[in-house]
Amino acid sequence: MAHSSAMNLRGKVVLVTGASRGIGAAIATAFAREGATVVINYLSNDAAAQQTVAACLEAGEAAGGDAWAVKADVGDAQAVQSMVDSIALDAGGVDIVVNNAFRPYAFDPESRQRFDDLEWGHYQSQFDGAVGATFNVCRAVLPLMRQRARGSIVNIVSNLVEHPVVAYHDYSTAKSALVGFSRNLASELGPQGIRVNCVAPGLVYPTQGTQGSKESFRESLMAATPLRRLARPEDVAGPVLFLASDLSSFMTGQVLLVDGGLVMR
Repeated sequence: MAHSSAMNLRGKVVLVTGASRGIGAAIATAFAREGATVVINYLSNDAAAQQTVAACLEAGEAAGGDAWAVKADVGDAQAVQSMVDSIALDAGGVDIVVNNAFRPYAFDPESRQRFDDLEWGHYQSQFDGAVGATFNVCRAVLPLMRQRARGSIVNIVSNLVEHPVVAYHDYSTAKSALVGFSRNLASELGPQGIRVNCVAPGLVYPTQGTQGSKESFRESLMAATPLRRLARPEDVAGPVLFLASDLSSFMTGQVLLVDGGLVMR
């Protein structure tokens, strides 16, 4: 299969966090298909991580893609540093990071916690999961990117940051903070040749977080969506690859909404 040079991902080293299943796995597989070397970070599910590695190796066979898994809790700064040190040792550096890991969250409008049910600790927990993990990963990879004066960081947020169609207070507030974090980082790192952007998916089905959602809710969401369906994990991968690649070399600090036109900006 011929590959266009515009994407230019062949041989690039890509770290995808929370990549043993769902959106992360789809992103990892898409990078491997373009010939990238993909490091699949995951928290606990060894079998799922190995399955994703196998899918990446199969997808990347024609283009020379490679993949392996590294178990580490991205909420733990020391674990993240060890992981990144091992990647630098094995692969020589890190070109692209996709911060996809997040604290488990159930996207179910029926059972969501109303504002009065929440403690500040719920917000704090989601903030640690979204912004804290991304902070840890960026702290560890940036010295490697600065050495080469290039790099692309893509952070996964949510279309809820633009339009809280359902008020998932703690989750959406943390993702909104991650947008702010990303833009400040983009502003500081731009002169060093490092870009930071966000991809904001709508409801992605099926994933761990959405499998409990009611069919009636999913149907009403589809009816309100111009493209008349929900996102699949694969739908998120294309925009991530675009932001990671040279095709978007003059874009930084941006949020790409990937939700079938439900939210238009």
